[in-house]
Amino acid sequence: MSKHTVTRAELSEAVYQEVGLSRNESSDLVEQVLDAVSDALIAGENVKISSFGSFVLRDKGGRIGRNPKTGEEVPIDPRRVLVFRPSQVMKDRINASLKGAGGA
Repeated sequence: MSKHTVTRAELSEAVYQEVGLSRNESSDLVEQVLDAVSDALIAGENVKISSFGSFVLRDKGGRIGRNPKTGEEVPIDPRRVLVFRPSQVMKDRINASLKGAGGA
């Protein structure tokens, strides 16, 4: 399995190739979409992208953790975490690509 990470530059290049905008316009479009998603999450909203998935914010309460090396108890502060839940369409596409590549 490939361990390649998709970058902003690669997303911009894909928009440039597929949509036909200039490279600068493609880059601006990608930045605007990512900014809109980020701004919504910062504002405490969940983000759902149809046929792709949902970015969901979850609040985790404080608790007492333990340092595994020393066994010392350490307080863990309450925090907000971001969880990505892929849509069923995305799951189906990923599994179909595995079947096509000779996977299980």
